[in-house]
Amino acid sequence: MKNDLANLTIGDFAKAADVNVETIRFYQRRGLLPEPDKPYGGIRRYGEADVARVRFVKSAQRLGFSLDDVAGLLGLADGAHCGEARKVGERKLAEVRAKLIDLTRMETVLAELVARCGAGRGKVDCPLIDALRGGCD
Repeated sequence: MKNDLANLTIGDFAKAADVNVETIRFYQRRGLLPEPDKPYGGIRRYGEADVARVRFVKSAQRLGFSLDDVAGLLGLADGAHCGEARKVGERKLAEVRAKLIDLTRMETVLAELVARCGAGRGKVDCPLIDALRGGCD
């Protein structure tokens, strides 16, 4: 692939954006990425703006945003709606923090159960299995 991002085939576009061709097609079906016109007898071509858009989507996904969230953020991507983007980010941050609390609780309970499993060698009962049978919370 050349370093020219102005006239890319879908395969070159996928390489430039570091995604699979099917990812591009999926984003097009979801409305996250426009599908360029296909010239009569030709092939569709993509440009630098398309590559930047896919990179935006992938960056947002790495931060935990859903594709629906990403669609909303793309509508704010001109930079003039920072307050609205901030609200979306604050909601995602609250979700992440809530998940961290849940994960911390899970880690504490699981660590305790695992530690107790080794303590009763030769014993028939297993604290981990017993807790799972009893529906540990």
